[in-house]
Amino acid sequence: MPPVNERRSANSLTLLEGSTELFPALIKAMDEARTQIRLETYIFDFTAGGESVAVALERAAQRGVETLVMVDGVGTDALSPQWQKRFEAAGVQWRVFTPLGRFGILAPSRWRRLHRKLCCIDRRVAFCGGINILDDFHDPNHGALDAPRFDFAVRITGRLVGEIHDAISQVWLKGQRHDRLRVTVQAVVQASRAAFHPSSPNQLPSSEDGIRSALVLRDNLRYRSRIEQAYRKAISQAKNEVIIANAYFVPGRKLRQALVMAARRGVKVQLLLQGKYEYFMQYYAARPVYGVLLAAGVEIHEYSASFLHAKVAVVDGQWATVGSSNLDPLSLLLAREANVSVQHQPFAQALRARLINAMEHQGDRMDPAEYAERPLRQRCFEWTAYGLMRAALKLQGRKYL
Repeated sequence: MPPVNERRSANSLTLLEGSTELFPALIKAMDEARTQIRLETYIFDFTAGGESVAVALERAAQRGVETLVMVDGVGTDALSPQWQKRFEAAGVQWRVFTPLGRFGILAPSRWRRLHRKLCCIDRRVAFCGGINILDDFHDPNHGALDAPRFDFAVRITGRLVGEIHDAISQVWLKGQRHDRLRVTVQAVVQASRAAFHPSSPNQLPSSEDGIRSALVLRDNLRYRSRIEQAYRKAISQAKNEVIIANAYFVPGRKLRQALVMAARRGVKVQLLLQGKYEYFMQYYAARPVYGVLLAAGVEIHEYSASFLHAKVAVVDGQWATVGSSNLDPLSLLLAREANVSVQHQPFAQALRARLINAMEHQGDRMDPAEYAERPLRQRCFEWTAYGLMRAALKLQGRKYL
């Protein structure tokens, strides 16, 4: 879609679908960088398009641009010796967020991951969404894909760029032990600013051109439930339509209630969810919650063309969100996430059109009768996965499902 941009303002939001749209925009911005690139991603894979991004980072660092890359210790494999040498020679600073310890992912302390996908360049342009540095046609666990992964990101200029820069910087500085004092001072300053300038995920600041947008973060300190609150409030205010596309969908009680209540008051609620088996826990644990939603009149469409990785929503064709957060316990209770919320009809309608097209041409609508008659073997898988997820949450001392 063309940028959402008006004559009197430098603010701009551009919707990007898949790595085929994101990577060229990202590489172009990196090639134009003059001072600094800061990149956060859960997965950094060096296959095909992912390697092109790595080469762009290398080029930038070689010409003197400060190039910082933060990847997650679970999502990203250890840097290969070849790329380690190339990045060190170029000056790319590569850091791993919470590397796995002795007990690996079995240790509950290691379940809090960096799941955000953010990039900020020269405090001039930023990117936010659900797309990893991972080629659309490649999957680290399943190999080559016949059809591209379905996912979205946003290219941003304007006020939000500074907020994204600060969000990335805070995580980067926390990883530097010798900068602990600086991080403390920064946190105090930010907390004091927040005290004098309170905001909520759905009270979006206005810009000169009427575009209202906000960076909505989730962490384990100050912003524990902001992304879920943004979803619940938008759904509760919906008058006509709610469309959600989400890869790993295991909503908690409050979010399920919001969807059920919206459907019962006549709002058309459509969910586009993962139809292809990717991970046992996420795939099967979602299905026990489908019954109450289907009974309320919620439409569930399973994306079948490839892996669905999107984390987006549109409400009444006016409000939209694009980001990294799934609607499941891992995202809403444990991980660091980042979404952008937008109150702007052209942007929301562009995203809506792509979701409607995917539901109509690449999705299979679930039949409530067939769901009720699903085989016993499948039900056993579902309740096993659901039970394991509940047990894992108890280890964290969290109530959700």
